[in-house]
Amino acid sequence: MGYLGDSFITAIELILGFDREVQMTVWTSLYTSGCATVIAALLGIPIGLWLGLSRFRGRRLLITLLNTLMALPTVVVGLVLFGLFSRQGPLGPLGLLFTPLAMIAGQTVLATPIIANLVLAAVSGADRRIISTALTLGASHLQAARQLLREIRFGVMAAVIAGFGRVIAEVGVAMMLGGNIRNSTRTMTTAIALETSKGEFAFGLALGLVLLGVALLVNLGLNIVQQR
Repeated sequence: MGYLGDSFITAIELILGFDREVQMTVWTSLYTSGCATVIAALLGIPIGLWLGLSRFRGRRLLITLLNTLMALPTVVVGLVLFGLFSRQGPLGPLGLLFTPLAMIAGQTVLATPIIANLVLAAVSGADRRIISTALTLGASHLQAARQLLREIRFGVMAAVIAGFGRVIAEVGVAMMLGGNIRNSTRTMTTAIALETSKGEFAFGLALGLVLLGVALLVNLGLNIVQQR
């Protein structure tokens, strides 16, 4: 118990003392996860809206594929993108491997199916008369879709937050594509794994507390917006 207590106190001191390495690691996590979530939202929301409103042959197959991609292992995504970004890969000349851009690409792949699927569920549960009423009143299809998005905005926000939660807590993509380089591509999750294996339990605990705090703040923000 003394070991855990001392580690907890040291972790709090690292956080309150604004340790530079802790700051850089937290910033890298928030930056890459935030960028990936924004890109995934720009891709996933239109996909979910389109699948929810359209009726065409093969739609069920696409939805099944989307459901499958929600459980896509992070190491598989990392493996495929590693092959694309490596020196021998087709995108090797761009030099993206072991950079934040490679991590953002991998996290975008992970978050997009989650956001798209949850938006699809929100669209499927919405009142179908919203679209028909808007069209009857003279709105274009785009305007009717925007009106539907306003009605399901809380579901859309929950989808985006779920996507953010998926990428900020993952390890495989960040490790394989970022390389866990200090002050460059080291995220909270990869640093926790590395420092704990080195015996730096207090440092890993500090990052774990920050990670929990970020998740708490994001969900509190969503609850406040929903209540308003």
